[in-house]
Amino acid sequence: MSRHPSFGKSIQSTKKRNVLKRYERIDVLKKLGRWKEDKKKVTGLPKTPSED
Repeated sequence: MSRHPSFGKSIQSTKKRNVLKRYERIDVLKKLGRWKEDKKKVTGLPKTPSED
């Protein structure tokens, strides 16, 4: 029995993601000086520029 193509190959796991996780977005906002430490909400984070 063969594997389904949606499982992909190990090479595909090294692709660059186009969506940042919350902690990654906070790091970008800190570098830009747009992060306030008192902001602890999960939602409502400002958009960040993509790093291409």
